[in-house]
Amino acid sequence: MRDAMYIPTLDDMLDARARITPHIHRTPVLTSRMLNELTGAELFFKCENLQKAGAFKARGASNAVFGLSDEQAARGVATHSSGNHGTCLSYAAGRRGIPCTVVMPRTAPQAKKDAVRGYGGRVVECEPSTSSREAVFAEVVAETGAEFVHPYNDWRVIAGQATCSAELIEQVEGLDAVVAPIGGGGMISGTCLTLANLAPGIRVYAAEPEQADDAARSFRAGHIIADDAPETVADGLKVPLKDLTWHFVKSHVADILTASETEIVEAMKLIWKRMKIVMEPSSAVPLATILKHPETFAGKRVGVIITGGNVDLDRLPWM
Repeated sequence: MRDAMYIPTLDDMLDARARITPHIHRTPVLTSRMLNELTGAELFFKCENLQKAGAFKARGASNAVFGLSDEQAARGVATHSSGNHGTCLSYAAGRRGIPCTVVMPRTAPQAKKDAVRGYGGRVVECEPSTSSREAVFAEVVAETGAEFVHPYNDWRVIAGQATCSAELIEQVEGLDAVVAPIGGGGMISGTCLTLANLAPGIRVYAAEPEQADDAARSFRAGHIIADDAPETVADGLKVPLKDLTWHFVKSHVADILTASETEIVEAMKLIWKRMKIVMEPSSAVPLATILKHPETFAGKRVGVIITGGNVDLDRLPWM
């Protein structure tokens, strides 16, 4: 039994890849000549919005669920999530035939609550703050005895997310940089894990909303700074870094770039209009930061991870 603060290795990523292959998609990489011209870079979009359950988090959730012993699995799994991790954990639990409970902010998009329930998960609502989320979750675990699968501060989850960039560097040669959104840091940590071991010349950049920029401030300060309840259209990026993800951020991330709410929405509209794919506001933050900092990426081959496509079509941010 590994300690909760165990730092996953390349072998853990490789094990995860073998374990989850039957349960996830190898997602495509798309390009856009217009966006290349607009940014001055060659952009390669890794489309995790087309992943099972609509988000990259199917990778980490599947690795955690299918790595449980039969005895652990019998008690079910539980988590707290603003949406995508809860949806993906419900998906994975459903594939294994075990119960799943998700604590969600009452303000989470209805589409994400419906998705959790659609995969057979149970939703328990809390107030939209980290403190409320953790308090309500403690009650759920005490009631159910379920295995806690943290949305990002869990080595099994990070190892699963790391499989995304392993696919990306097989699909696109000669990348100079990879940009992914950062909230709690699960995807960024997985990206760092894979690239530091398999392609150390590729620089990793994290992209964050200005209105939820605790990771950027942590990066500059050299220690974790946590906001309790930031407000941003990028609802998947409101959570703070934790010890495991901070390890990867401080050790391997080249920089954390931020974008305003207006810039995020405009980037989201650009991708919808030009690439004809549905993605959520959190997924637009990388393009928004590339557009805002063209000097960082000009002339480079850049992987851009589109992390999810679970958007409430009745509450689009430009309506």
